[in-house]
Amino acid sequence: MTNVVIFGAPGSGKGTQSEELINRYGFIHISTGDMLRADIMKGTELGKIAKEYIDEGKLVPDETIVGMIEHVIEQHKDTKGIIFDGFPRTVPQAESLCEMLDKHGTEVHLVLDLQVPTETLIERLLNRGKQSGRSDDNLETIQKRLKVYENQTAPLAEYYKKHGKHRAIKGTGTVEEIAQRLFEHIDSLDQ
Repeated sequence: MTNVVIFGAPGSGKGTQSEELINRYGFIHISTGDMLRADIMKGTELGKIAKEYIDEGKLVPDETIVGMIEHVIEQHKDTKGIIFDGFPRTVPQAESLCEMLDKHGTEVHLVLDLQVPTETLIERLLNRGKQSGRSDDNLETIQKRLKVYENQTAPLAEYYKKHGKHRAIKGTGTVEEIAQRLFEHIDSLDQ
């Protein structure tokens, strides 16, 4: 099983590029954002709690996310690989993910960090908000989310660099150009 963390600020294209990886490699996609939005739409207890955090531009507590992810991993033990999108977001989450994967006899193999200028991120998120109607894609919440990313999530790059798994990827250009950059790194794992 090949486990890839797709990493980057909100609006960096993690979801779009995850689709490219799924199509090429047949990996399953664990998007904590999608999982949480589904629970919010269903009105579950988790969804109600998550909505409060998300509407304020804050991160949902670690223990909630870790439990959700482990449940998915247990259901897909025979998969070719997993793309983790939106998790981990903090160094403690990365450590929890490492422990959890170790328990299942695997590890994070590669962290693909999509790097996009802030102005481009804001433009992409505002456009996504207009198209999808997502309540968290408005300028005030976007700015809060980017600040949370810089303070809490960006340090993950250093954590994964220390472990030799981090790869900085230029996250601008066409979807195909960016995907090709990702493919090169994943293909190099097999050599």
